[in-house]
Amino acid sequence: MLDSKIRTRLAGAARSTAVRPAAVRAALEHAPWSTSARRDSLFLAAGLPLGLPCLIVLTLPGKALLYGLLVIVVLLDLMTTAQRSRVRSLRGLEIPGRLPPGAGWLARLRAGLTWRQAVHHLLVAPLQTVCAVLVLSLWGTSFVLVGFYGWVWLLPMDNPLRSGFGWTTDGALLTAGGLLMLFLTPWLVAVLAALDLWTVRALLGPNRAEVLERRVEHLAQSRVDVVDAADAERRRIERDLHDGAQQRLVSLAMNLGLARRTLKNIPPEAMEVIVVAHEEAQAAIKELHDLVRGLHPAVLEDRGLDAALSGIAARSPVPVHLAVDLSGRIAPTVEAVAYFTVSEALANAAKHAKASRVDLALRRVADRLFITITDDGIGGADATRGTGLTGLRKRAASVDGSLAITSPRGGPTTITMELPCEL
Repeated sequence: MLDSKIRTRLAGAARSTAVRPAAVRAALEHAPWSTSARRDSLFLAAGLPLGLPCLIVLTLPGKALLYGLLVIVVLLDLMTTAQRSRVRSLRGLEIPGRLPPGAGWLARLRAGLTWRQAVHHLLVAPLQTVCAVLVLSLWGTSFVLVGFYGWVWLLPMDNPLRSGFGWTTDGALLTAGGLLMLFLTPWLVAVLAALDLWTVRALLGPNRAEVLERRVEHLAQSRVDVVDAADAERRRIERDLHDGAQQRLVSLAMNLGLARRTLKNIPPEAMEVIVVAHEEAQAAIKELHDLVRGLHPAVLEDRGLDAALSGIAARSPVPVHLAVDLSGRIAPTVEAVAYFTVSEALANAAKHAKASRVDLALRRVADRLFITITDDGIGGADATRGTGLTGLRKRAASVDGSLAITSPRGGPTTITMELPCEL
């Protein structure tokens, strides 16, 4: 029983010692001489000249009030910039949310940011001015009361305060009240500064919908950059393989072929090794050529999508009827997506659909590219079963395109793809 009481007391003492440092830290952080108290007071005081004109305008009578409100509306962006500069310089926070420079008055009136700015400058900023005056008054009053005896000591000897009231109990109470006010003011200043910062961020910055909209735009642009970078890297690898490894293999195959034709007086075993090496080199060249062409065909970059698709149609084991209606070149990334999508679709038609004919049509309408691939095969293609059609859909979606598949049992199968094709 005694041990349990001792353990309880020890646990209570441990908790009290754990709480005390936190309380001490909080008291030191909000002490009158602390950095946070000076920073918060300066932050509130800096808002005084920014909100004072708005407060003066609200006290104007009659038509003067209307003219003052008109001036505030005209200077809305300037006052917002000043408030954001205050937050940036004294708090280190950047508040976004500026309207586009070319936005007209109608667009500004429709923007929610404009109305939030008006609410801040007409309602919140005057209140912040009153709070700043209150804070400065509290600091001044507390310092005056704390130094009460010093002020009395500086008075002439014949002054009534020095000879009477200044050295009584009332003077001590005033000094104690000043000390209490001096230590309570930083807590009030911290609360007011936090509210000031919150209102500035809420009313002069973007709301949640605008933040999400900007995030979506940033992610869309990032995705475009990633796709473009991947396509550029694929082209670089194609050039390196074509100009480097493939040329070395061609040189090796030529030397082996030359040795095979000219070396007649060597053992049959050595000649067999040369023949096998020559054939392997030729096979490696063919495989590397197919790989390079699959990475990024040179004809696509040199002559465009029409010529590249003509080459695919010519090499397809299934007869392909090609109809292309394009005006000018389109973005290289979109060209690559269209090329590889058509290539894979024709390979699927030859491998799985048992088709005897494929109709391939490309047409451009405004800023959209429409690709239609129709085969007379057995149908039944389903992208949900993990076939290559899922890859086609993902490839189209990588550039904000769409892909639709119609493939009833017995055929025909029609793949329709729509891609953006802005120049």
